[in-house]
Amino acid sequence: MTFRPLHDRVLIRRIEAEEKTAGGIIIPDTAKGKPQEGQVVAVGPGAQAESGKVAALGVKAGDRVLFGKWPGTEVRIDGQDLLIMKVSDIMGVIEGAAASQKAA
Repeated sequence: MTFRPLHDRVLIRRIEAEEKTAGGIIIPDTAKGKPQEGQVVAVGPGAQAESGKVAALGVKAGDRVLFGKWPGTEVRIDGQDLLIMKVSDIMGVIEGAAASQKAA
């Protein structure tokens, strides 16, 4: 099944945080918070202005983004836990994320 968000909404898959700190300490599941980083899976066409024009969104599918602690709505689509949120809930796009992951 495919899902297409409407208006200025985006569909995001959370990226799980590391289970170890830089010093090698393993973080138990009970101490971990929900990750605030994710990958954009799908985007809506954009917000419609009063003039009727649709303003394009600043993110695209595949972007790695940072968002707040309690954003949007959690949904389950095709067995995956995903988030639907407005693009205004996204704080920013993490540039060069793919390159830093390959190096690690």
